[in-house]
Amino acid sequence: MRVKLVIGVCALLLTAGGALARAGPPQPAKPVPANLYSGRWYEIARTPNQMQNGCQGSTSDFSGWSAGGAFSVVQTCHKGSLSGPTQTYNARGKILSNDNAKMKLGFFGGLISQEYWILDHADDNAWAIMARYDGRYVWLLSRRPVLDGAEKQTALSRLKALGFDLTHLAFPAQPTG
Repeated sequence: MRVKLVIGVCALLLTAGGALARAGPPQPAKPVPANLYSGRWYEIARTPNQMQNGCQGSTSDFSGWSAGGAFSVVQTCHKGSLSGPTQTYNARGKILSNDNAKMKLGFFGGLISQEYWILDHADDNAWAIMARYDGRYVWLLSRRPVLDGAEKQTALSRLKALGFDLTHLAFPAQPTG
């Protein structure tokens, strides 16, 4: 009787452990084309975070893509309002995966580094969902300052399907014209 109980408990723990492992952060949905790491991206939505507290009109400008998967990023925001003072961060990036979906960004000359994943992107690359590797923070980025209604709804639906709570997102202002 004891042996059956021990076997049953072990089976239950193994099953639960597998379920917990599957409940981890979302994984990238598909490969990312290299051109996603060039040009300007506008921030449509984000998980609030200390570094971007009060940021409006946030953009990320990617450049310098090399065959080895290295690139540069200049992140800019305006504190308090679209006409507020500019805050800029420079980062160096490096692709970590063969599908280009995982990257590491180093800020302040590499003093601070963090891994980010492109979890999904539109088929036409009009928007992308980027998250920290652990799923704690997420960003919805767009090639245009404002996503039209249908595109925005598609992207937000995808965020929700990935397990992100939309009620906890900040939607910073972006220039409209």
